[in-house]
Amino acid sequence: MFKLFKRLSTVVGSELNAMLDKAEDPVKMLEQYMREMGEEIREMETAVARQMANEKMLKRKADDAQAMADKRQRQAEQAVETGDDELARRALEGKGEYDKQASTLNESWNRAKEDSEQLKSKLDEMKKEYQEMKLKKDTLTARAESAKARTKMNHAMSSIGNDDSKRGFERMEEKVMQYEAEAETSEDISSDSRSLDDEFNKIDKNKAVDGELSTLKKKLGKE
Repeated sequence: MFKLFKRLSTVVGSELNAMLDKAEDPVKMLEQYMREMGEEIREMETAVARQMANEKMLKRKADDAQAMADKRQRQAEQAVETGDDELARRALEGKGEYDKQASTLNESWNRAKEDSEQLKSKLDEMKKEYQEMKLKKDTLTARAESAKARTKMNHAMSSIGNDDSKRGFERMEEKVMQYEAEAETSEDISSDSRSLDDEFNKIDKNKAVDGELSTLKKKLGKE
């Protein structure tokens, strides 16, 4: 179990190279590795808790056996004082059995205690390494997101300044200039047309005035 945890931390410590080589999403893969590490820690915590419970159970049984041995010792002494050697003998036999049980249980408890200490030490090491990997994961995630943002910005900038965009703007500029030229030409034509019409209208107006003047002179006998 601990070996798997070490393997995962080594993968994370490779600084994205393997993930990038496989075209995997670094952020998602880092999150997956952290989840797997978290599961390993939870499994180790469960194992440590069970081992500590087993250690406490063995200690309790060893203490109980020792307490019974001490009790049989007191009973044997009491029997001797009352002159009952047979009862004292039986008490001593019981004490011997409990002494053996206590000795065996204490040996098992000592081994269980050593195992608990080793497991707790490994668990502490795993948690410390997990925090280090979490910090590194956060750093790598930030770097990956920053790299993605820069790449997206570079693509956007390249698309804005590429030849197609420039040619498109040049075509639009030519269109606008063409529209402006057409507008100026239409204004000149319209101006010329109005000037010519004004001259003919003036001629027609003068003819009308001349006609009215001739009529007035005839009426007044001035012709």
